[in-house]
Amino acid sequence: MRKNLLMAGAAALLLPLAGCGSDAGGGSGGKTVTVHVGYQSKTINTVTAGTLLRSLGYFEQQLDALGRRDGTRYKVDWQDYATGAPITAQMVAGKIDVGSMGDFPLLINAARGTQMRQPTELVSVTGYNLRGGLNMVVTAPDSKLTGLAGLRGAKVSTSVGSAADGTLVRALQQRGIDADKDLHKLNQQPAVGASSLQAGSVDALSQFVAWPGQLVFQGKAKALYDGAALDLPTFHGVTVRKDFAKRRPTVVDAFLAAQIQATDYLHAHPLDAAQKVATATGLPPEVVYLYNGPGGIATFDPTIKPQLLEAFAEDVPVLASEKLVGKIDISHFADDSFIKRAVGADYGRQVASVANPAPVTGTDPLCGGKVADPATASEAWPAGQQQTVPFSTPSCLLRYLGQHPGAAVRAAYVPDALTGTRWFADRSVWAVDPAAGAKDRFRPFTTPENARNWVTAHPGSRLVDFAQAVRDAS
Repeated sequence: MRKNLLMAGAAALLLPLAGCGSDAGGGSGGKTVTVHVGYQSKTINTVTAGTLLRSLGYFEQQLDALGRRDGTRYKVDWQDYATGAPITAQMVAGKIDVGSMGDFPLLINAARGTQMRQPTELVSVTGYNLRGGLNMVVTAPDSKLTGLAGLRGAKVSTSVGSAADGTLVRALQQRGIDADKDLHKLNQQPAVGASSLQAGSVDALSQFVAWPGQLVFQGKAKALYDGAALDLPTFHGVTVRKDFAKRRPTVVDAFLAAQIQATDYLHAHPLDAAQKVATATGLPPEVVYLYNGPGGIATFDPTIKPQLLEAFAEDVPVLASEKLVGKIDISHFADDSFIKRAVGADYGRQVASVANPAPVTGTDPLCGGKVADPATASEAWPAGQQQTVPFSTPSCLLRYLGQHPGAAVRAAYVPDALTGTRWFADRSVWAVDPAAGAKDRFRPFTTPENARNWVTAHPGSRLVDFAQAVRDAS
């Protein structure tokens, strides 16, 4: 598998970073070993290796079982960060053993580890989106912007070195816009960027999960660009220090076994998992469910898929253009031996599948029949209930919303008809195709740009606002 990770240059020629290695594992048989885990609680498609895993206690349980076998007492030191950069800094200093972060920070993690002679390796994936829908560009609710072309000369906040910045750079390049020369790009932490957008000091914000969904859900932003329009995979994964993995492979095995348990829990109890993460992070559970629920923007599968590694290598030039890395050899960064062992005999089938293992399922109460097509499957979360209602198409969901107005529905979810990105029904841009059947007449989109592209390709269709779509579908 690791040979599938494309060679992206020679040995690392990187920017300086201070730090020194130390043994964070500590101890041997009969002593106490503290395992230091760095995670990002609010980057919610890492929850199976972070927030949810911590709340469920699965890693501690796995370590307790390991301790009974090898006579060692294990403790876990959970360290929460806003981004991947400080996790990498602590890893190359030997102070964090296991970390989870996005694809762009993972590349920097690999590069810094090589530079500081504290090499790291990718051992599993948490959540991914094959089209890139985990990243978005949003703008103010009352903004007159309708697409990225309008950003020329504008002020845009992003976190340089993040996948969200990579999405911005690539999307602008497709439109002949240089992100460094043709607009004013501000390098800000996500929370700072969100505040800047609300204050009106920037025109747009490019960020990763869950910031776009949170701001849009709260009415503080609207989607301007859907990262899935790039059709390039983005993912988050688990990285470990190589020397730690070599000294304590059974601890890495225990971590991945716990991650698989957390993934299974997420799939089996999606609403409960969303509420656990919401409680731990302060994020609205409706937003967590948007990304992590059935048919969500994030697909949770710990296997290291070739498609992700191929896209991973394509990220290197973007980081190099930001002068965050020079030439870097990432051909041996991914080591799937640990996750293969953790998954077992089913690994081959699982790594070959790109279907979401947790689709929206059930019986449509209005249009009838089984909900089976992930490209149209929609969902409503009724207020005061701990279960959702599935629908075979967005048009069927609109009929339901017409019968249950206002506060009767906590949240409603639909897939973008162009990119498949799951989004809030009341925050979507809607189009109607009068020639289509009743079940397929209304089509939702995350952005005006996606909607315009679809309408252009479907003569006779036109844009409608959400309220009109609900009325006409009923």
